[in-house]
Amino acid sequence: MSPDADGSLDGHALSMLELLAQEAPVERFEEPVRRAAAEGAPADALARLGEARDHALSVRRLFGRRQQREAGLSALVDTARDLTLPYNLDALLKVITRRARLLLGLDMSWVSLHDSAGALSRVRAADGNASAITVGFEVPNDGGVGRQARQGSAPFWTSDYLRDESFEHAAVIDDVVRVEGLRAIVAVPLRHADSSFGVLYAADRNIRHFVPDEISLMSSLADLAAVAIERTSLLEQTRSEVTELEEDTSRAWGRSAAAARLHGIHSDLIDLILHGGDLHTLLGRAAGELGAELMVRDAVGKDLERTAGFPAAPATGQARGGSPGVPKPSAGRSSAARSAGTETGDGTTGRGPLSVDEAALVRASLDSYARREPIRCESAADEDTEVWVHAVTGGSEHLGTLVVHGPGPAEDDRRRLMALTAQTVGVLMLMQRSTVVAEAHVRDDFFHELLASQLSPEQLATRARRLGVNLAQPHVVVVARPEGGAQGRAVVWASSYVHQLSGLKYVDGEHIVLLVPGDDPTAAGQTVSRELSVVLAHPVTAGAAGPVTALGAVRSTYQEAQRCLDALTALGGTGAAASQRELGFLGLLLSERHDVGGFIASTLGPVLDYDSQQATELLRTLEEYFTSGNSPTRAAETLHVHPNTVSRRLERITYLLGSDWQEPARALEVQLALRLQRARQVLEPEGGPPSRPGP
Repeated sequence: MSPDADGSLDGHALSMLELLAQEAPVERFEEPVRRAAAEGAPADALARLGEARDHALSVRRLFGRRQQREAGLSALVDTARDLTLPYNLDALLKVITRRARLLLGLDMSWVSLHDSAGALSRVRAADGNASAITVGFEVPNDGGVGRQARQGSAPFWTSDYLRDESFEHAAVIDDVVRVEGLRAIVAVPLRHADSSFGVLYAADRNIRHFVPDEISLMSSLADLAAVAIERTSLLEQTRSEVTELEEDTSRAWGRSAAAARLHGIHSDLIDLILHGGDLHTLLGRAAGELGAELMVRDAVGKDLERTAGFPAAPATGQARGGSPGVPKPSAGRSSAARSAGTETGDGTTGRGPLSVDEAALVRASLDSYARREPIRCESAADEDTEVWVHAVTGGSEHLGTLVVHGPGPAEDDRRRLMALTAQTVGVLMLMQRSTVVAEAHVRDDFFHELLASQLSPEQLATRARRLGVNLAQPHVVVVARPEGGAQGRAVVWASSYVHQLSGLKYVDGEHIVLLVPGDDPTAAGQTVSRELSVVLAHPVTAGAAGPVTALGAVRSTYQEAQRCLDALTALGGTGAAASQRELGFLGLLLSERHDVGGFIASTLGPVLDYDSQQATELLRTLEEYFTSGNSPTRAAETLHVHPNTVSRRLERITYLLGSDWQEPARALEVQLALRLQRARQVLEPEGGPPSRPGP
């Protein structure tokens, strides 16, 4: 080879270096070889020049890989910097998928995280997707490159997914890959400690053979992503816990403030009753705190007290409380006595009707007593108001029921306030019971002395004034005999009943004797029989008498009531109630105590007293009137007086005995009393006591 040829070859080889320095395209490295061939370079020189070209291209590819690696590392560093920024988990996953796609210049990337059961994964973020792989897509764990990556705990890739049979496929994943038009896919597990919690995917829509540097970059990105995801998850968990703690703290402060308020209200209610407040005052204060109207019933359903706006009565059924024939106690009495009727504590009527019926109230009261908590009456018809009840208890004893009527819904604090109000009412009722029990012994002793006539009228009057017993107003006497049930329960009921009505009671063996205000003995006896029968769940037989308006007449009235009870027993009237008005002379005939004098006095007493005081002959005129067949004229002939005189005497008798004394039933009793009085006068020894019969 000539020196000129060698020099030409060296020049062409030098041009290869110049092309490397210029980072010329690959096709330009063929130009020195073509020029040498055109210049007629020998074959061995062309071969050496081809080797130089190949070495130059190898160096160029090496530089390219290094540049690509440097670019990848730079991108990885930028990605790591991005991942340190504060993101929520969803935003972080979107950053990771975008970085993964751009890092290798691929068409698509996505991240799936395993569910707690490990049966499948769900796509949480995707970038470059067309339609199929979207957030929420469920990736099954029974096939696909993701399964291979999880099982091998290492990256797994394929250059052409659908044609690659080296791994197990899943039909669902194959359909999605087909819809998205993907070919090359790489999957890298996301790991924390020794476990995998997700997979990072990248894919291209062309066949692509991933080189080790690309797989290494994806692995590094997956490691950074796993750390960032774990950190973000921990931060979100911490934020959630902090938020929950703040909410718990806020709720605790709220509960503490509510508890302090409830404690203050409860203390005020207790102080109120300790300073002598009654049930009416207590309910008024509690109603203001609850923003509702309140009512308290006793254990048998009798209304004791209510606030002014409480509905007057249940929607169905008769208003409870009060006694027929027994007047309402005056406003000057205690709250318990004042509330015996259905009027409100301040004398006003309620705004009724109540939106629930009596049966619903009873059911709710029983449920509340069993569960010791407020119970809402489900049959309330008014949508703007609710009716709640809470049992009033003293230990295990059912003392009564608190009824709350007001706007709903009832919050927890209001429910607790209901319970505290019911508890305070229970304390007051127990305190009142203790006072009543102490007073009841004194009043029972007085009533016993009144019935036994052990004291002088002056002493009885003095004691009556001290106890507040005023017989200037009419009273009736009721003698009740329970036909079963606990005697103690009957006595407790009687004590409560007479306390409400400012009356008196006395227990005489199996009989309970009551002296209560009223002017209708029949109605009073029926009320006692009916209400006490409910308490005992057994019949109660009652005899009644009256009215009486003087202390000295109480004993004889009691004896008359006892005769009525005996007559009912003889007639088989168990569980019934009656007075002298219904029984008449049967009370004398059937009674075990044949009180002839009492019968004469109750029938003819006013006439006998008038004759004694005025020295008249009304009794004789009455006898002759009946003997003459109710003829005033014939009676006048027998009496040797003018008929007008007989007429005037009969008018006076009508005034004394009442307008019905000539009615058949009453006339029979009057004639029987006349015969008994005449017989007593015949049997009296000469110079004996006056003919006015005594008790």
